[in-house]
Amino acid sequence: MDLLAELRSRKLLAIIRADGADTALACVQTLVEAGITALEISLTTPGGIEAIATARSQYDPHILIGAGTVVTAAQADEVAAAHADFTVTPAITRGAHRSVELGLPLLCGALTPTEVVAALDLGATAVKIFPAKVHGPGYLAELRAPLPDAPLIAVGGVDAVSAPKYLAAGALAVGVGSPLLGDAATGGSLSELSIRASRFRTELNI
Repeated sequence: MDLLAELRSRKLLAIIRADGADTALACVQTLVEAGITALEISLTTPGGIEAIATARSQYDPHILIGAGTVVTAAQADEVAAAHADFTVTPAITRGAHRSVELGLPLLCGALTPTEVVAALDLGATAVKIFPAKVHGPGYLAELRAPLPDAPLIAVGGVDAVSAPKYLAAGALAVGVGSPLLGDAATGGSLSELSIRASRFRTELNI
């Protein structure tokens, strides 16, 4: 699988940070039914690893299921055993190093040019610019001036209005958490989640 090509095509990575495994899986189901096919389940979700394993076993390989907030080497080992398609880190963590060692595609968190280069030198498949909202889409465009070939994903405070702006600034995709999930991540309305997913798809032409 060419993860970069897949993310560039799908444009949106849904970030699921839920209050439990069952809630996370309900959100996954709703999002998949709404046409969102790249998803990340954060390990800050209680039972997150089990949710990843269950989701991976339930869905066709076309549905991408990644593991988010991979901080430790042990977590990288666990998500690899759960058959996660990729790992996502908030920074250049021990989990990032271990993911590369394991051959797991890595979306590595960074913010500054130095961190972006370090993440790519480590072997990251793409760099997650986080938190993107701090500097906005213009910052992404500035980063790409000296680093035109760096594969960047904007994450952190990206909503339906700003998401297309990040893509226009050069992001290959956007990662979206609470602006998409809303209260569905804590047992709220799944029908409202589906509506929000449809809005994102409309705004991003996916």
